[in-house]
Amino acid sequence: MADWKTEVEEIVFPGKICVPYSWTVGSTLSKWYVQLRDDGEIWANVCPECGKVYVPPKIKCIDCYKDMNEWVKLPGTGTIDTFTVVNYAEPGLHPKKPPFVYAIIKMDGADTGLVHLIDGIDPDKVKVGMTVKAVMAKERDGHITDIKHFKPVA
Repeated sequence: MADWKTEVEEIVFPGKICVPYSWTVGSTLSKWYVQLRDDGEIWANVCPECGKVYVPPKIKCIDCYKDMNEWVKLPGTGTIDTFTVVNYAEPGLHPKKPPFVYAIIKMDGADTGLVHLIDGIDPDKVKVGMTVKAVMAKERDGHITDIKHFKPVA
């Protein structure tokens, strides 16, 4: 019988590995990104069974597993449910220099949260429950960054 308790040499390769890849977002998210790009509008889809409104949209309701083909336009405003202040730099990963804020925003008219940047306010002044509004990028290309950031509503 072989002895399975053999010594293993630990090999460490410091650094980062770049693994380029691509994927399709599918028909549901494609429609969402096209609306962001072409019209600067945030849309959501609605479950025909339970009425739950999803943004970003889903192909099927996570509760009922029903196909969701009904769409509603959202006003572009929402409420910060939770947030984090990023205080460290990660070149090539973070969208801006720290400190900056990522938040989960419950969009008005939706039941789910959208993760995005909060800007136009000192990070120390961001609060749960704060009302924010989407700021669209001037040039849009069909990505989440077509929403430049969310800013507090005065």
